[in-house]
Amino acid sequence: MQFSIKFLEYVCTTDKVASIILVSLAILLEYLVWYQLQMVRIHTFAFRLVFVAEKMVARMVDLRSDTVTKPTEAMRAAMASAEVDDDVLGRDPSCFLLESEMAKIFGKEGAIFVPSGTMGNLISVLVHCDIRGSEVILGDNSHIHIYENGGIATIGGVHPRTVKNNEDGTMDIDLIEAAIRDPKGELVYPTTRLICLENTHGNSGGRCLSVEYTDRVGEVAKKHGLKLHIDGARIFNASVALGVPVDRLVQAADSVSVCLSKGLGAPVGSVIVGSNSFITKARRLRKTLGGGMRQVGILCAAALVALQENVGKLESDHNKAKLLADGLNEIKGLRVDTSSVETNIIYVEIEEGSRTTAAKLCKDLEDYGILLMPMSLSRLRIVFHHQISASDVQYALSCFEQAVNGVRNENGN
Repeated sequence: MQFSIKFLEYVCTTDKVASIILVSLAILLEYLVWYQLQMVRIHTFAFRLVFVAEKMVARMVDLRSDTVTKPTEAMRAAMASAEVDDDVLGRDPSCFLLESEMAKIFGKEGAIFVPSGTMGNLISVLVHCDIRGSEVILGDNSHIHIYENGGIATIGGVHPRTVKNNEDGTMDIDLIEAAIRDPKGELVYPTTRLICLENTHGNSGGRCLSVEYTDRVGEVAKKHGLKLHIDGARIFNASVALGVPVDRLVQAADSVSVCLSKGLGAPVGSVIVGSNSFITKARRLRKTLGGGMRQVGILCAAALVALQENVGKLESDHNKAKLLADGLNEIKGLRVDTSSVETNIIYVEIEEGSRTTAAKLCKDLEDYGILLMPMSLSRLRIVFHHQISASDVQYALSCFEQAVNGVRNENGN
């Protein structure tokens, strides 16, 4: 408005009629400019609102992990009405019920609830390797070795001796046996006390270890006076995929850690199973590590619902994973080894020459509401769980096609 005021001062010294007309035109012109600016701002704001709204209403398909499930209404109801007491004092009835049920299912004498699978594996290794300087034989691509913060070494003083994992998650039996230290060399070597297996094997794409293979490893362990621990975070997935009851699948094992918050969909926790003497030692170690909890029956109640309702849904998870894997393998620029998809995990390779990376593809798919986990520059992971529907699979395929090649899949929503 400063221009109009100066102009008014000038014309008022000459022709009053002309001054009024010119000032009016100047004010009108400035108003029109101001009005156009406001309209641009309004349109920009409206566009942003629409964009935000579209992102907010887009369906969410969370395929980052099977740990992302939300408690079902039945779980929440069970948690709200759970009968509880102090579990550190051994008096929580809901926890006792869960532990008894898990011991029965796995054919072991006892069980103990722990906050996490990492703690479950750590406790198991420390019970079996109760002397510092002990050695455990395990896969070089195993969860215990890679993703558990080196706890067996930093906390337990246990030395890991790795054997190469094959693509199917197994370790060659002869390599396992060759890795066992000769007791005659105890002056210079750690003492081998434990062998660890992982079933299903996560980094191999959820591959299943057969009961025959597990039995053979168990025979090697017994031959050399060693213990066998199975990281069975997804052991129920293996049982369903192989058609073998879990108690038979882990018969050769001295201990098994079982995650309740992965494929089973409980909100928190794992259970370790083993002999009564093993569980007594594990209970003390759990307290040492800060894993003793009081009215833990609230969590165990949800886990009991998961056991009752969600084991039967695992086969559907596996089928949907295979359906998505087949579809992704048809998209130009992506590659999936569909023969390796045995349970609920898919690894997707981005082919060389593609216009994207794993991180970029995950970011682009997030705009569609598809959540994934990049594993490297050209590899990403997809994990199914019971809260992913068949229509989610078709929607995900459509979004992948759009994000990778700019082409909408005809099966998409």
